[in-house]
Parts: sequence; structure tokens; C-alpha cells
Amino acid sequence: MEIVYGTQNVAKYDSMKVLFKSLEDEYGLNLLSLNELDFSFPEVDETGANTLDNARLKAYAYYDIIKKPVFSIDSGLYLNDLPDKLQPGLMVRRINGKRLNDEEMVDYYSKLAVSQGGKIAGRYRNGICFVLGDGKVFEYAGEDIASELFYITPKPHEKSVEGFPIDRLSVHIESNQYYYDREFEKEEAWNTEKGLLKFFRAVFDTIKQGELA
Repeated sequence: MEIVYGTQNVAKYDSMKVLFKSLEDEYGLNLLSLNELDFSFPEVDETGANTLDNARLKAYAYYDIIKKPVFSIDSGLYLNDLPDKLQPGLMVRRINGKRLNDEEMVDYYSKLAVSQGGKIAGRYRNGICFVLGDGKVFEYAGEDIASELFYITPKPHEKSVEGFPIDRLSVHIESNQYYYDREFEKEEAWNTEKGLLKFFRAVFDTIKQGELA
């Protein structure tokens, strides 16, 4: 069964492909991205009030074009003790009306950390919408697919992955290490990964049991 991740962000797809590996084997799935499909996709106007709204807008827009099972995820960044006017929320990349590239994001959030005393704690909140077919939709935005609390610091890590600029500034709170330097993070499994696996297994178990046949 082909499943489409509704993104053209290569880094996000590669990360999801790793997460999906056990699911592909267990349920006989093949995960694709929008980049692998012979369609032209418009930029979806993400005007939702929250992450689930935006995930839904994207998933429905892509399903209307490809007519294949497709899911989209939307994230918002929420930083502790930050005034509302500076809170990224759903506009992580769009600052003062401008869409930032990766380097501009690193520069902006690095300076924001400096302005808050050298570091700032925050977390990502996520929403997911999975459209299997007409009238067959799964949605979720619970705490178990949010990230753990982490620090954003001023100094970027030397490692850079296109599409994940804030990861260069992200530090694990308990160990005070950059996430890129943590050798045992995969054994621990991030909160988001565990929550997404639980969500996907619930979806695919439902399909397997024939409830959506």
C-alpha cells in the first residue's frame, strides 16, 4: 500500500522514512513524498487557527489532487516566557511578514536567545491529519506527539541539515548537550516519535482489520 507524506521538504521526508521503516515491514507499506509524484502542487495557504487546522488544510488539498492516502503534519514552536508579539507559534519561518530561509532562521533565533539571557526554553506542538479516502480521515494533536522541552541557544552547531535549521541551536535540557551530539537519543526515542508511531499503528490496524474496507 502506498502512503504519501504530504511534504516537499526532503529532510522531513527522510526523517519520516526512518520512522516508517518498521511500519513498512509490519504493514506492507511504501512511503512516498510529494516530490516522487508526477503532479504540480500549489502552495497551501496555511490559515488555520492551530496546527491541526493547518495539517487538515494541507492533507485535504493534496488528497484532492492525488487521490491516494496522504497525511500532513503541521508544527508550531512555543517558547516559554516570551511576549505574544514575539511568539513564533505557527509562523516559525515567517517573521514580520517575511519567509526566512534556513540561514536567516538560525540568525533570527540565535539573536532571540541572546535577547532572553542566552537561552530560551520551548517545545514544538504538532497536529496530524491522515486522509485515507473520501470520508475516511484520522486526526490528532495530543501531547504525546509534542516534543519535549528543549533550549534554543545562540551558538549554532557545526552540523547543518537542510530544512531543520533550528536543530542547529537545539540543546537537551538535562544533559546540556546539542541534540546532534547525543549518542543515545534514539534509544530513548523522542516523545514525538513514540506518539506518531502509536497514531500510525492505530490507523493501519484499523485498515488491517477491514473496518475501512
